[in-house]
Amino acid sequence: MDATSAGALLLCRAGYDVIGSSVPLLREPFLLAPAGRGWSVLVPDRQPWPSGAEAVDRVLSGWATALAVATNHPVLALWWDADRAGFTLATGFRSPVGYVWLADGTPAGEDEAMHTFAARLGLDAVQDVQALEELTRPDADADARARLLGLTAVLSRAGLALPEGVAPGAEPGGVRTAARDAAVREETGAGKGRGHTAHALRNRPPAPGIPAIVQIAAGFPLTVWGLARRSAGWTVAGAVLLAHGALALARDRGPAR
Repeated sequence: MDATSAGALLLCRAGYDVIGSSVPLLREPFLLAPAGRGWSVLVPDRQPWPSGAEAVDRVLSGWATALAVATNHPVLALWWDADRAGFTLATGFRSPVGYVWLADGTPAGEDEAMHTFAARLGLDAVQDVQALEELTRPDADADARARLLGLTAVLSRAGLALPEGVAPGAEPGGVRTAARDAAVREETGAGKGRGHTAHALRNRPPAPGIPAIVQIAAGFPLTVWGLARRSAGWTVAGAVLLAHGALALARDRGPAR
């Protein structure tokens, strides 16, 4: 895989303020910006998958799973490289669901994945599912980027509105620049009372989530499995669960204030 051609973003089915406090657990630099009603977008601020290392889809799958469990909200990973493009949807502890297209747009996934995808995001069972099914059919005029854009077009009916220039399938450097501009606009707005500063996100009261002991119990075997397979994405996911669970456990056992 050519690392310079690999791009990725995470679409979180939760607001900017909900996601922000969990992002540091991934231990990677991200650009965070609002992406419509009840959505936020995360773009890696550097390439975490150098040439010859773990594939971008596996890294993104681990990140999406970690965030989905930590926040108790669905997280959709979109990724693309010189050969393929696709998505992975993580929803809590359930098995992720995904789909892949070759660079020329040839479908290379299971049709049933789209039905599961729609159901887990609460999309319209008729109109949205029909549009998603179109993405699984051969189309000589639709390459991999067009498939990803078609996917986000369906999600726009559910409130998704990506910042200008943050387009799946586009040149990764341009996507990062656009995401950085959107993040700066949000931080500037936060200073004027229109949003939330990074400080406020880190220190806001934690939202109710999955019990700490459950996160620790799930995180340990996931970390071991990731290390055994030398999978950075799944190792990070397990480590996030362990850290999040340990922090929650310490907080729960701390002195009352």
